[in-house]
Amino acid sequence: MASPDQGNQTSLTEFILLGFRDLPGLQAPFFLLFLVIYLATMIGNILIMGIVVVDRHLHTPMYFFLGNLSCLETCYSSTILPQLLAGLLTGDRTISFAGCLTQYYFFGALVATECLLLSVMSYDRYVAICSPLHYTTRMSDRSCLQLAGGSWAGGFLVNIITVVSISQLTFCGSNRIDHFFCDFIPLVKLSCNDPRLMETLAFSICFLFSFVPFLVVSIFYGTLMVAYMFPTTDLLSHFKKLLSVAYTVLTPLANPLIYSLRNREVQEALSQARRESSHPALT
Repeated sequence: MASPDQGNQTSLTEFILLGFRDLPGLQAPFFLLFLVIYLATMIGNILIMGIVVVDRHLHTPMYFFLGNLSCLETCYSSTILPQLLAGLLTGDRTISFAGCLTQYYFFGALVATECLLLSVMSYDRYVAICSPLHYTTRMSDRSCLQLAGGSWAGGFLVNIITVVSISQLTFCGSNRIDHFFCDFIPLVKLSCNDPRLMETLAFSICFLFSFVPFLVVSIFYGTLMVAYMFPTTDLLSHFKKLLSVAYTVLTPLANPLIYSLRNREVQEALSQARRESSHPALT
């Protein structure tokens, strides 16, 4: 096992995620809170995906993209929360070097994918409202598949750049990450390299994927910008953790409520599904 103080990248085999270690009395409440949020997020998003697939009345571009968003949120939550829950439950906060890079890759890729997908959903609503006569031709099945596929491919491709950059860093001193998951800025802070190039890279990618469509969902993108555009301010460390909870834990929980579960058509589909399950002989 690697010691908490590692000399360089060649001998470093694991990181220690400090998480909320400064609040020892709240470990059990945090575990229960995040467990409830995780289960609610998974149930809500899986329910939406199932309804969109089963109910033919929801086979429209808008619900196709909402189904993609729900799928993304289940992956997003599963990238962060199981590791966090395991650390809170067992007290073992170690993660291997490869596991850390893998977690960051999927986290960053899914964040970028969500930015692109939300922009696509905004375009879908724009066409529906501003060009209703051309909606069926512009948002054909082929166009929807291309837009959704492009969002997923773009998100997963762009994060390869940052993962490769991190893998080339030389790490010095401590291997303790002052965060509850493997994120870009905490990893860069542990390296011996000049952080300016990496911070510029993070700023550029964040600007491209967050600031341009900022008006779409200002809360989600606002927390991303505060967390990544001011990476060297130590006084904001605990505040940034709270912001990270907002966009890694609460956003996947809130999206089903915001976009789908309060929608009349989704509520009707859920009611129909309940009736069919209660009276299977009548279906």
